[in-house]
Amino acid sequence: MAYWLLKSEPNDYSYDDLERDGGTYWDGVKNNLALKYLRQVRTGDSALIYHTGKEKAVVGIARVTSDPYPDPEAGDPKLEVFDLEPEQRLARSVTLKEIKAEPAFEGFALVRLPRLSVMAVPAPLWKRILRMAG
Repeated sequence: MAYWLLKSEPNDYSYDDLERDGGTYWDGVKNNLALKYLRQVRTGDSALIYHTGKEKAVVGIARVTSDPYPDPEAGDPKLEVFDLEPEQRLARSVTLKEIKAEPAFEGFALVRLPRLSVMAVPAPLWKRILRMAG
């Protein structure tokens, strides 16, 4: 199992929306590096949901329920999506400010590549974020 971080503008699609819908497909990824990561996602992987915009915080965990497949609405075979469902809202959101304050996250893509919408999360950093969330 691998770990991922997925970024979303909460005004467009929030963790609340994911819980309400019971699942969705993760789309809208066009950055080449983010697409490279997206294509590595597999059924059973876990993903942190990160709200961009004013929040700038990890807010919940989702479970990936499909391997990547062509985006049914994009009309471009290079663009792919995958399905996911909500797993758990974090007891406490973990802000980007908190993450940046921890030396362990210095090389983490969330800190180094702030515009990347899909990124791998190394297992030790995944565990650390969950501890920070309480």
